[in-house]
Amino acid sequence: MYQKKIIYHQEIGENLTIRELLKKWLIPKKWQHFFRIQQDVLINGTYHSFNTIVHNQDKITLNFNFLPRSEQHYLPGNDSVDVVYEDDDIIVVNKSAGKKTHPNIMTENDSLMNDVETYLTNGHPYMVHRIDMETSGLVLISKTPYLVPIFNRQLSTKTLHREYLALVRLDKEIPDSGTIDLPIGQDPNDVRKKIISSTGLDAVTKFKVIQKNDDYALLQLNLLTGRTHQLRIHLASQGWPIVNDPLYNPHKKTGDLLLFAHKLVFQQPFSEKFQIISAKLSKNMYNLICAYLKQPKSSPNPDN
Repeated sequence: MYQKKIIYHQEIGENLTIRELLKKWLIPKKWQHFFRIQQDVLINGTYHSFNTIVHNQDKITLNFNFLPRSEQHYLPGNDSVDVVYEDDDIIVVNKSAGKKTHPNIMTENDSLMNDVETYLTNGHPYMVHRIDMETSGLVLISKTPYLVPIFNRQLSTKTLHREYLALVRLDKEIPDSGTIDLPIGQDPNDVRKKIISSTGLDAVTKFKVIQKNDDYALLQLNLLTGRTHQLRIHLASQGWPIVNDPLYNPHKKTGDLLLFAHKLVFQQPFSEKFQIISAKLSKNMYNLICAYLKQPKSSPNPDN
């Protein structure tokens, strides 16, 4: 059983019932039903009707005494993990380029989730979101399956926010900032690739130029949707392919994809607080970007 103990901090003007608070915390309706019929929400150690008002500094106990929606375990992996942040419920890991986020079949043991399975000696990892195999950067992982639906709702409501850095080749001119709003579908001729398609899924990307020269630009990218290969296909469609993209950049590949998930912003479950997790570019990627932009390596790290 997963148990969560919370000290409730009432916002100014807030006057919520237990039911309203659970809804605000993005707890699924079915789980709210289980909490009620099993009397597994305690206020200061005692069960109360769901119409009861919750007061500032009340001690709330949530007993998740029911099966999660899904529970998937992974084989132990062999590589170490670069932990950027960790608490009792979540872990944020800096994934290296070339490492899959999760295995395609349960007999594989060479993905990030396999490595985190080994790292969590007293628990298991549960995937919240993924990044492409070629992309490096931050990945949020839950230590309990009960938080995954909450984070999924944060993703769908854009409360969980992801920001990337990318170095692109300027085959066409680029404005200082803008939005790419183009639907993405499957390439009928290549199962590995996506294409811009009027019948595809909605996809929206915001971009801002941080630095540029005549041939290359360093971009800050914000995902408003989370489609497979979204950043890669969106940028390539505008004539700004990401450097070393093996699928969407027609120019010669000379190293790892220069796309880095450098920032995560999300709301801490059962709280009003937002967590901002960021990571600096690796020394190798930073030096490569400086070389492409012809900036001295003593220049500020663009992630600072």
